[in-house]
Amino acid sequence: MTWPVGAPGVVELPSGRRVRGRGLRQDLPAPDHGLVLLGRDRPVPWPHRWVAWPDFRLPRSPDDLRAALGELLDRAGSERVELACAGGTGRTGTALACLAVLDGVPPGHAVAWVRAHYRPRAVETPAQRRFVTRWTR
Repeated sequence: MTWPVGAPGVVELPSGRRVRGRGLRQDLPAPDHGLVLLGRDRPVPWPHRWVAWPDFRLPRSPDDLRAALGELLDRAGSERVELACAGGTGRTGTALACLAVLDGVPPGHAVAWVRAHYRPRAVETPAQRRFVTRWTR
C-alpha cells in the first residue's frame, strides 16, 4: 500500500509512484521503509537504509545514494516509502530532486520541480543545486 494523495510531505512522481519527504523531528506515521540522510546513522523505529550525508553538504558517496534511490523507487510502487533528514528540506529536497530525475524529470528542471511539488525552499545550497543538475538517469 502506498501513501494517500494529499498526505503531509507526499510527492507524486511523474510515474505515479509516491514518496514522502520529511524531517525526522516531525511526528508522522511510520513508513514501510525509509531512506535516512544524515552525517551518521541513528536509530529510527522503522526499517530504513542510511546514506552518509552531512548537513548542508553532499552525500559522501554518490554511488551509495544512487543505489539507495533506485531501491526506494522500486519499493515506492507497492510500499509507503520516505526520504528523511533532520529538517526535511536540504538533503531530503536534493534526494527527491535526484529521485525525480531517475523517474524522468530532466536534471535542469528537477530543482524547480521538487520546489513546486514538495517545499519551496527544498535543495538549500548552491552545491546541492549543482549536484542535482549533474545527476543522470
